[in-house]
Amino acid sequence: MPKNTGSTPVVVTLAEIARIAGVGRAAVSNWRRRYESFPAPVGGTDTSPQFSLADVEAWLRQENKLKAAANPLDRLWPEYESLGNRDTSGRLVAQVGLRLSGVASVGSPDDAAVDQHRAHLLERTVDLAAGDSSRSTFHFLLERWLRTHVRQITTSPPRLAELMLKVAALFHPGPVHTVLDPACGTGTLLAAAGRRWGIESTSPVRLLGQDSDPVLVRLTQARLAVDGLIAKALSNLSLAAGDTLRADAHAGVQVDVVLCNPPSNERDWGHAELATDPRWVYGQPPRTEPELAWVQHTIAALAPGGVAVLVLPPTVAARRAGRRIRANLLRAGLLRAVVALPPGAAPPYGVGLHLWILCAKGDTESGNRPRTELTLIDTAHNVSSAAAERGGVDWPAVTTQVTGVLSGDETQGSVSVPVVDLLDEQVDLTPARHIPRTRTATMVDLRQSWAQFDACLSELRDVRGSLSELVPAEHDEAVALISVGELERAGALEIRTGQALPEDLVRRGERLEGEARVLTGAPLSGPTQLWLSAPVVAQGEEDGSLTVTASQDIIIAALARAFDVQVDTDVPSVLGPQLAALRVNPTLLDPWFLAGCLRAPANVQRAGTHASTTSRIDVRRLQIPRLSLEEQRRYGEIHRRITVFERDLREMKAVGAELSRSLVDLLAGGQLPRM
Repeated sequence: MPKNTGSTPVVVTLAEIARIAGVGRAAVSNWRRRYESFPAPVGGTDTSPQFSLADVEAWLRQENKLKAAANPLDRLWPEYESLGNRDTSGRLVAQVGLRLSGVASVGSPDDAAVDQHRAHLLERTVDLAAGDSSRSTFHFLLERWLRTHVRQITTSPPRLAELMLKVAALFHPGPVHTVLDPACGTGTLLAAAGRRWGIESTSPVRLLGQDSDPVLVRLTQARLAVDGLIAKALSNLSLAAGDTLRADAHAGVQVDVVLCNPPSNERDWGHAELATDPRWVYGQPPRTEPELAWVQHTIAALAPGGVAVLVLPPTVAARRAGRRIRANLLRAGLLRAVVALPPGAAPPYGVGLHLWILCAKGDTESGNRPRTELTLIDTAHNVSSAAAERGGVDWPAVTTQVTGVLSGDETQGSVSVPVVDLLDEQVDLTPARHIPRTRTATMVDLRQSWAQFDACLSELRDVRGSLSELVPAEHDEAVALISVGELERAGALEIRTGQALPEDLVRRGERLEGEARVLTGAPLSGPTQLWLSAPVVAQGEEDGSLTVTASQDIIIAALARAFDVQVDTDVPSVLGPQLAALRVNPTLLDPWFLAGCLRAPANVQRAGTHASTTSRIDVRRLQIPRLSLEEQRRYGEIHRRITVFERDLREMKAVGAELSRSLVDLLAGGQLPRM
């Protein structure tokens, strides 16, 4: 049993209890109902209760519920969370990495040394990580820390880092001695650079990094140390905590490669105090264009012939306020390419981010003449999903397309635009605005859309025939009602709440074979764009970290402003924190009948508080009629047909919109025959 010498109690959630016991979360929920001796909650809420770790472990041992295969770090992690805040636990994770790697810490003294509880937790963690498990122990703790604070920290996915390195290597084929990341975060880009160029070089590549968050800087140092990418004397590493734009710790240093995923949409980045900064060679960045300040900062750091690859929001390519700086970058020949990535490549996952590739002029560059063309690549519309890897964007296809175009191959989805053609009033560098859509593609879309429209129309006629024959009953006899809460207590159904999602593993785009859809809110019936691979879902269901539906489960989005109900026929589905699932006992309840009653507007109005737009519907207060199972099934079949009717209407609307778009494309190109 863990010892807690501090005053803060160590608490665990149901999901953490499931990990400790090596079972699914549903098993823990069953234990709470079946065993009166199960520990009572000590905190949290009704939907997310918290329990004393010491009491839980004592109960698990008493009832022989602990599995030998459970990861001991799962039992230790709640103590990290009990330290109180993000920074304290993050510093301790970093100290674990530094101790395991044998590299001395730099910067301010580590807080763990002056706190008995943290020092004891540090020693126990190091003891668990004996031998070859040192690296996996640190990365386990780092991954859990990042997942816990996913809304506060933006990370660069490893596959994006690999693409950025390959792009940089194409523009800088010679040896790389120095790499800079001025917004290093937890060090993903620096670690990738160290693995690539540190192995190829006879001497370790020098890694420079800075971040405004001291905890992330400490974690970066630990990460590089654990991965064996820095020398024992730290001679190839320079990390600093501080505001890079206001106080550059590496001012005057000239580097071969800059890799950076800078913060975006920041208003307080130093616009006024940096008004006369010498880095603004191509124009003072407006207050609303902090990303262009980072672009010019990276250019100032490049040695002759150096290359910078930056991850930027797509709005940077087109915002009116930044057009003067974009034009000057084009005239100078520094901006070589803009790559539009598919949505899901990096946080924020719903946006297709851009890569900007900038090159400083080399000492021997031919004639020192600026480039006359800009390469634009759009991977969002030309990525085949057939070979996509599970749990992520189709990175092989994206990488092949990008590296092929930048190597000189002519590939669909790319274009080289003369700089003079871009220097208009907008200076819009968005790839999709310049890559033409072919007539062949439009005609294919048109034929497919008409075929889909005819199919939808036929299905709509069929379901309309059965529903139009229904007439309301003439009697107004009152029907006895029963609430969902009463059904739960009677064992007729089980309520399962959604949980936080592993955002770094969620893939955006079209569904691939074996993937499960991910739902995060209403509407539940619309097109799904989020997916998780089968292995991730299976592991999450086993350890209780994900809420996964089974066939005929009823999914509920319980926000008052967006209440929705759906019988899940596309299982498994993974539910986010705004959702819940009802799993019924089929011998007592028909799921289609239950779903139809739950979504009735009058029923929802009775169960909601409607105090604000964020109010939630109390699912347990929803009511349904007391009917026999036979009657339930008859009503359930009617509700199923209603959902088919609604689905066909949605599909027809979407197909009609696609038809209109294709026709307008052909019309605008003068490619429609006369009527």
